[in-house]
Amino acid sequence: MCCFTGKVEEVKNTRIFARLRTDGRQTLIYQMSVKVPQDLAMVLPVPVKKGVGEDAMRFYDLSKYETVFEDLWKLFQVQYNYGAKAPVAVAAPREALRVVSVGAYDASFVPTIADFSRLDARFRLPEGVWAKLPGYADFGFAVFKLKPGNAQVHPMAFSFPTALARTVFFPTLHIHDGKVHAKEKFDHTLYLQGSGMDTTRSGWEESPVLPVTKVKCGNTHGIVRPDLHVFRNEMRGKFVNGDVVVKSRKV
Repeated sequence: MCCFTGKVEEVKNTRIFARLRTDGRQTLIYQMSVKVPQDLAMVLPVPVKKGVGEDAMRFYDLSKYETVFEDLWKLFQVQYNYGAKAPVAVAAPREALRVVSVGAYDASFVPTIADFSRLDARFRLPEGVWAKLPGYADFGFAVFKLKPGNAQVHPMAFSFPTALARTVFFPTLHIHDGKVHAKEKFDHTLYLQGSGMDTTRSGWEESPVLPVTKVKCGNTHGIVRPDLHVFRNEMRGKFVNGDVVVKSRKV
C-alpha cells in the first residue's frame, strides 16, 4: 500500500523492486492490486536531492511487461543443488506541473510539498497531512493518477536522484483518507538488487540464480540488472507504519 488522495476500497499484493545505481540515482518498480471507486492518485514520497528541477524524476513505461514481478518471484523457486541454503542476512497559483503519459497512467513529479498546489485538487492529499510527518519535509513525490476500477495495475517505474547516500529506500508508508496510523496492515513483497547492501536483517533471502535466467531484463529499461542476485523480503501482517530502508555495509 501507499498514500492515496481519496478513498480506496481495497489494496493488496503490493510489490516493490529497488536498486541503487552507481550514478547516485535510485530506481523503483511498484505494482499492486487496488479497488478504487473514483478518480484519485497514488503518491509515493521519495528522498530526492535538494534543489532538483522538475525533470529530475524519470518515468518508464512497463505496460508491456506486466509480469515482471511474477518473473522476479521465479528467481526464488529454483532450489540449490548443493546442501542447505544458508540464512541471509499553499502558495500562490503557479504553472501546472508537467504530466507524463506512462502506459495506463498519467504521472507527475512533485518536487516539494509546496508544489502539490500545482496539481489538480483531486490528486492532492488533504492539507496538514505532511505536517504530521515532519520527516518528509524535504522529500519529492511521484504521483500516479488512477482510474476507477478493480484490477491489478501494471507496474509503475521511475528513477530519481536520491538524497540518501549508500541507502536503498522503499516507500511503504500508508496514508488512507488523510489518516496516519502508528501501525498498518502490510501485504508487501520487497525486492532489492545491489552489491554490498546490508541484507543481514531478518526477513531478507537471496535468489539462488541470477535474473538473466528468469527475468526479461531488456524489457525493464535497464532497471533490473541481469548479472546481480536479487534479495526478497515478504512483509505480511501488522508493522510500524513507515518506510523501509536498507543501508550499504560500507562505512
